[in-house]
Amino acid sequence: MSRVAVLQGGQSLERQVSLRSGARVIDALHRLGHDVVPVDAGQDLVVRLRDAAPDVAFIALHGRDGEDGTVQELLELIGIPYTGSGISACIQSFDKVLAKHRLVDAGIPTPDFFAFTEAAFKGLGAAQALPEIEQRLDFPIVIKPAGQGSALGIRFADNAGAVPAALLAAFSYDSKVLLERFVQGPDLAISVLDGVALPVVEAVPVGERYDFEARYNIGQTEFVCPAQLPDGVTERAQELAVRVWEVLGLRGMARIDVMLSEETGELFVLEANAIPGLTDTSLLPQAAEAAGIDYDALIQRLLDLAA
Repeated sequence: MSRVAVLQGGQSLERQVSLRSGARVIDALHRLGHDVVPVDAGQDLVVRLRDAAPDVAFIALHGRDGEDGTVQELLELIGIPYTGSGISACIQSFDKVLAKHRLVDAGIPTPDFFAFTEAAFKGLGAAQALPEIEQRLDFPIVIKPAGQGSALGIRFADNAGAVPAALLAAFSYDSKVLLERFVQGPDLAISVLDGVALPVVEAVPVGERYDFEARYNIGQTEFVCPAQLPDGVTERAQELAVRVWEVLGLRGMARIDVMLSEETGELFVLEANAIPGLTDTSLLPQAAEAAGIDYDALIQRLLDLAA
């Protein structure tokens, strides 16, 4: 039996998702017989961790402070082992722009993109370059904040008139935004556990597009696992996910989001998630279940990897 501090909640925009992940993890840890210390991450985090003196911290935090390397650095500083990826991998994967540049440098396919800070739009006249961006990316364009997860702040601009409002929405979440070529086709998620790709999950939204509401509201999306894909696509997607895992230096667990172009059959990596959700609608647990790893076994495996 281990004494496990479950870090959840926090102050990010993904607080509610994190609380759901944390609650499910806590239930599993109790069933596994561990001594569990729930910790809602706040200003007293370091003090609470020192008082609790856990053997390991299970990170169920999503968004800023949890996925961007911040809490990982604190845990290393005070000498507590933790689940998931290390500082560098979290920093790189949380910043979608940085991650995409790493992928491009490694020859991994990702949709064409441009990225700008709010300061560039206000102080350098980047808005005047929008016609060139629109011409090179073509419509529709996906506009998203560089540093948010769970599909927060994502907008689809179907024409030039929709771009300013989409940018405004993205900037409300982050000071840097990503404008990305839209890839029409199945939305695939490949979870990786300790360097091994799990069965592919396809997200099939009830509505037109897969956004935050579709991801976390039960009944808004059908998840197919294993995904029913053309011959060879599953293997290619899994190989691609493991390459991303290696390039970004991920460890423990991760989820790689990929689009399959229905026009060309090519696979394009959208992003990597260093701390994927562990809720009842999350994709990592579904993929693990399809691989014969039930939820409790998954949580124990992540603890073992941390130790």
